[in-house]
Amino acid sequence: MTNEIPDAASAEPITEKLALAWTHTARFLTTASQLIHLPPTELPEIAFVGRSNAGKSTAINTLAQQKRLAFASKTPGRTQHINLFELGPKDAPDALFADLPGYGYAAVAKTAKLRWQKVMADYLEVRRSLSGVVLMVDSRLGLTDLDKQLLEFVAARVATGEIRLLVLLTKSDKLNRKEADAALRATTDFLAGMTTEHSDVAVTLFSALKKSGVGDVALALREWVTTHRLPGTVPDAVLAAEPPVAD
Repeated sequence: MTNEIPDAASAEPITEKLALAWTHTARFLTTASQLIHLPPTELPEIAFVGRSNAGKSTAINTLAQQKRLAFASKTPGRTQHINLFELGPKDAPDALFADLPGYGYAAVAKTAKLRWQKVMADYLEVRRSLSGVVLMVDSRLGLTDLDKQLLEFVAARVATGEIRLLVLLTKSDKLNRKEADAALRATTDFLAGMTTEHSDVAVTLFSALKKSGVGDVALALREWVTTHRLPGTVPDAVLAAEPPVAD
C-alpha cells in the first residue's frame, strides 16, 4: 500500500492510514489577532473551536501525531490568536487547519472576552474559505450555553451545507459505556435542530489518551477537503453537462 497522500481529485479510496498520513503533514503557517490579518486563500479551511479545557489543542496534536503543533497554554484563556496550519505537500498544500482561541474561562477580562467573541463570530460567519467546523466538547459536561451560542454563529452556513460540522465529545475515556451513550444521545438530539436535507452534521466520541476516534475523525476531515468547493463555484457535473439546444 502506498504511503502517498491522495490527491483531492483522485478516485482512489481514502483509507484511515492515508488520512492520518495527511493530518501528520500539518505545519504552522501564520498567526493573527484580527480577522483582517488572516491571508486570503482558496484552500478549504477547517476550524477547531471549543471551551478552554475542552481538550482542543490536545485533539489537534493527536490528529497530527505531533506533540506541540497546537500550543496548549498552562493558563486557559491566554491564547488569543487564530493560528493557521497548512496540510498536504509543502509545494502544493491542499488545506488549512485554523485553531481558534478557547472560550469561557472565567479569569479572562470581560473586554477581552467580548473582543474575541466578535472576532470568532465574524470568522465563523463570513470567512469564505471555511469549509468545516470541529467543535470540541468535554463529554462529561455536554454542550454548554457557550457552545450552543457558538453553534448559532455557524447555524445558517451549516443549514445550507456550505460548511460541515463535527462535534467531538472529548475525554470520553472518563466515561463508562452508559454515560458515553447518554452523552452521544443528548448531543445528537440537540444537533437534530440544526440538521437539514443539505447539511452534514455529525458527533462522535473522542479520546486523545486512548486514541479512540482519531482515525475516524481524520477520515472525515480528509473527505471534507476532497469534496470541498468554494461558495459560488459551479459543480464539475454542471460544467460538463451539454448546454440546452436553442429552438
